[in-house]
Amino acid sequence: MQLNQVPADIGGSSSGVGGGSVTGQLLHTHGPWTRAATAAEGLHTSTVKSKADLSLAHDDMASALGGLASLATLTAVLASWEERLGSVRDECSTLGPKLRQVAVDMGEADHSVGTKAAAVHVSGSGRG
Repeated sequence: MQLNQVPADIGGSSSGVGGGSVTGQLLHTHGPWTRAATAAEGLHTSTVKSKADLSLAHDDMASALGGLASLATLTAVLASWEERLGSVRDECSTLGPKLRQVAVDMGEADHSVGTKAAAVHVSGSGRG
C-alpha cells in the first residue's frame, strides 16, 4: 500500500521525508487542535477588548466633531468596524469549543479503529 506518495516496502515500513522512518502507524495528537482552539479563544478575547476600546475612543466624537462633514463618515466607519469585530468575536467564541471537540472525537475514533483493526486475523503475519 502507498499513502501520500511514500512507497511502502514489503515489511510495511517506509522511508519518510528527511530520512526518517515511517512505521506504518498512523498517529494522532491533540496538540494542533488544542493550539488552534487556544488561538481562537485568544482572538475572541482580544476582539472583545478591541471592540470596547474602539467604542470608548469614539464616545466623545459626536460632541467634539459636531458640525464637521467627516462626522457622518467616521460614524459609518465605526459602525462597520463594530459589525466586523462582532462577527469575528462570535465566530471565535464558537470555534474554540468545536476545535477542542475535534481532538476528543478523533482520539475516540483512533481508539475504536485501532481496536477493530487489532481484531482482524491476517494469516502468516503473527497478528490477530
